[in-house]
Amino acid sequence: MKSDHYAVIEKEHRSPASRFGRAAMGERLGGFIYGTIIVLAVLVAGAKAYPHAAGRIAALVAITSVVFWLAHVYAHSLGQSVATDEHLSMSELRHIARREGSLVEAALPPLAALMLGAVGLISTRAAVWLAFSLGLAVLAVEGVVFARVERLGWLGTLAVVTANLGLGVLLVGLKLFVSH
Repeated sequence: MKSDHYAVIEKEHRSPASRFGRAAMGERLGGFIYGTIIVLAVLVAGAKAYPHAAGRIAALVAITSVVFWLAHVYAHSLGQSVATDEHLSMSELRHIARREGSLVEAALPPLAALMLGAVGLISTRAAVWLAFSLGLAVLAVEGVVFARVERLGWLGTLAVVTANLGLGVLLVGLKLFVSH
């Protein structure tokens, strides 16, 4: 195990490209986690409102993801403009839109499952559970990615993955409670 002193020295000597890549990954990871949680929450409401309409649930998930993406782009753009005391350029706006795009990208695996139900390849019930499962899998992978970037040991990795999954499972539990 490295001492804290060596970890600080190693961190200070990372290349600017390495630091930039880590910052970009961190920004997108946050969006993926937030987007996945939004999707799981919308799945809870959508499954209750439309228990036999996977296409409607998919529409709710897609529309909600896009609306949250637009809200984040708008809010971060205003914040950036105020923080820098400058008008936001189109280049900066595109950067913010791309960075926040992970909110919408997080919806893609669950949306794929819901579309299987919408076209009749599987039942709506199976599509919803597959969408939940994919959302939980994404949360687990996001926890592992975070733990690897932070160089956490197996215990830290387990804690992060458990926290991510715990929030997801809480939403699944809410779905079960609301549905019955």
